[in-house]
Amino acid sequence: MPDFIPADSVGLVSPTVLSIDQPIRLECGRELPHYQLIYETYGMLNQAKSNAILICHALSGDHHAAGFHSMEDKKPGWWDSAIGPGKAIDTTKFFVVSLNNLGGCKGSTGPTSINPETNQLYGPDFPIVTVSDWVKSQTVLADHLGISQWAAVVGGSLGGMQALQWAISYPDRLRHVLLIATAPKLSAQNIAFNEVARTAIKSDPDFHDGYYAQHNTLPRQGLGLARMLGHITYLSDVAMGEKFGRELRTGNLNYDYGVDFQVESYLRYQSSSFVERFDANTYLLMTKALDYFDPAQKCDGDLAKTVAPIQANALVMSFTSDWRFSPERSHEIVNALLSNGNNVTYAEIDAHQGHDAFLMPIPRYLEIMTSYMQRVAQECTEQ
Repeated sequence: MPDFIPADSVGLVSPTVLSIDQPIRLECGRELPHYQLIYETYGMLNQAKSNAILICHALSGDHHAAGFHSMEDKKPGWWDSAIGPGKAIDTTKFFVVSLNNLGGCKGSTGPTSINPETNQLYGPDFPIVTVSDWVKSQTVLADHLGISQWAAVVGGSLGGMQALQWAISYPDRLRHVLLIATAPKLSAQNIAFNEVARTAIKSDPDFHDGYYAQHNTLPRQGLGLARMLGHITYLSDVAMGEKFGRELRTGNLNYDYGVDFQVESYLRYQSSSFVERFDANTYLLMTKALDYFDPAQKCDGDLAKTVAPIQANALVMSFTSDWRFSPERSHEIVNALLSNGNNVTYAEIDAHQGHDAFLMPIPRYLEIMTSYMQRVAQECTEQ
C-alpha cells in the first residue's frame, strides 16, 4: 500500500455509477432496456467544457485508470504513469473521464449483472457487444456530463480501436484522437490466439456453458490458461528473457512436471490472480469484440474511404517490439489518414517490452505524448 500519495497522483478517487433508463440497440440486433456505466473522473471541467479527455480501456482494463481508491491499495490505476498532475495527460489542465465498458465486470452492466427478465445473472445470455456499441454508450455518458466535444479520445490496443471508431462515427465530437499500439482490424493470427483462449475457457469442466455462477463455481483452470496465453503474447521475447531468462525457481532442476523455471512460476501467479478478479464470460465477450472490429468492412475493405469522415487531428504511436499489434498496422492507419489530408503525427517507439509497452512509463513514449497533449491543452484555453 502507498505510504503517502505522490504529488503527481490524482490522489484518492471514487467511481460514479450512471444508470441509463433509455434502451440501447446493439449491433447484434438485441436491445438492453436499461444499463449502468461506472466511471471515474480526474481534474476539473472548465467553464467552456472544452478540456475533456476520454480514456478507452483495453481487454482486461476498467474505469480505474489513475489514483487510488484507498490508502490500502497496493497499486494505483492501470495508466497512472500517464494521468495526473504534470503527467502526459495533465489533470491540472484536463478533465479526464475513464469508464468500464458495457459488458465489463467491474461495475458496468455485463454478464455479472442481473438480467431483469429472469432475475438471475446474465451470464452467457448477455448479448455480444461491439466496439461501435461501446462508442454509442460512451456518447450517452458524454451527454450526461454535458460534453458535446472531447478535446481528445485516447486509447491503447482495444482502447485504440474505440478511439478510432469515435473519430469515424462521431467526427464532430472530438478534436484529437490518440491511437496507441492498435490496428484497424485483427490479423488472422490474433483471431486465432483469441479462439484458443476462448476454447480453454469453454473446455473447463466448471464452465457449465457459461452458467458457472448457478453451479457456485468458476472455470479457474480455463480462464487461467487464457490469461497465460494472452500474457505471453503481450510481452516480447527480449522482455521475457531480460525478466526471467532461464532462471530456476529453486536453483535446481526437479526432474518432474512441476514448476522449474521462474517464468513458469510467474505465469502461474498471473493466472491465479487474474481468475479471482475477472469474469470468464466477460473475457469471452471482450475477445469477440476484438475479433469483430473491422470498420472498413462497410467500405469493401477500403480503409482510406472508411476514415474519410474523420475531422480530428491524430497522434498514432506504435512500439518496435509489439508483434501482436505491430507498427505495420499503425502504418495502415497513418497512410489512410494521410491519403485524406488529415493532420497526423506518427511515432514509432524503440521499446523492447512488446505490446504491454503502451502501459509502461517508457520515457520517450511519455515525452511524445506529453508534447502532443500540451498542444491540445493550449487549444483548450483558446476555445
